[in-house]
Amino acid sequence: MGALLGLREQGMNREVELIKSLTQGLPRRQDTILGVGDDCAIVKAGPEQEWLLKTDAMAEGVHFLRDDPAVMVGRKAISRLLSDVAAMGGEPGSVLVTIGVPKDLDPAWLDGFYEGLRDVAKHHELAIVGGETIQTPGPFFCSLAMTGHVQPGKAILRSGARVRDAIFVTGDLGGSIAGKHLNFEPRIRESRWLVKQFEIHAMIDLSDGLAGDLRHLCEASEVGAELWTSFIPISRSAKQRAQSGESPLPALAAALSDGEDFELLFTVDPSEAVRLKDAWKEAFPETPLSCIGRIMEQPRLMLRDDQGLRPLTLDGYDHFNAS
Repeated sequence: MGALLGLREQGMNREVELIKSLTQGLPRRQDTILGVGDDCAIVKAGPEQEWLLKTDAMAEGVHFLRDDPAVMVGRKAISRLLSDVAAMGGEPGSVLVTIGVPKDLDPAWLDGFYEGLRDVAKHHELAIVGGETIQTPGPFFCSLAMTGHVQPGKAILRSGARVRDAIFVTGDLGGSIAGKHLNFEPRIRESRWLVKQFEIHAMIDLSDGLAGDLRHLCEASEVGAELWTSFIPISRSAKQRAQSGESPLPALAAALSDGEDFELLFTVDPSEAVRLKDAWKEAFPETPLSCIGRIMEQPRLMLRDDQGLRPLTLDGYDHFNAS
């Protein structure tokens, strides 16, 4: 299950290169505010509102296994979209669901999948308004589309990071393959609070790993970053998998490169860092918030540890380089 765990040396990311190639010259309209390149697209919806548009696909054997609980697979499918809307500082709205159903799929499994969709939709007051169903020779796949909304000009983009910004991350990182990839709470509530209480300069959700997604944010903002290894919040599962030999990666490397953490990575002015941490503890005492580095002018990613400063050579998950 390569999509759940990725260790990649920095170099050409085939997935990124393919997306760039395919999306060059795509047509736009006057109501297109932001197209390809962020967690969601943005389209003008009138003088008082902008739409967020997002699709996401999952395939059996890549994002989940057939013997995983169907309810949890359904929850994951819709929660992944919510995580992207959260990264834009938006409010989620409606969902379309497309599924490809193999002939040998147990109807009870499909019922469980839809139960998971409904559970998350009800919890977040979403409407599931349609979609498409086809038969496929296998494996099972699903593709969901979600709308969201923000006030005009209020979406938080990847491209807004500023030199000397403090870099924050929610939750713990790494080892999601141990269960978190199927059982996570998208940070919608935390995102709403952040954008109301603070001026968030840039934000992205961590789906492809800290190293990979931070690189996306820095490239969009035309800046670099310095990460402090002693402040990166490593999950208990990443540490346990490293200690037991279940994972080939040291725990820190897992926290940097494992995919599907679905946490928020964001930047703020360093003068707000202390106030943010104090206010966060009161608002979300059960959820860690860590300041893990700072934005730098030179466009490269660096790690600072006891031995000093060195280049960050790990990358995140790349579907087209996966083993």
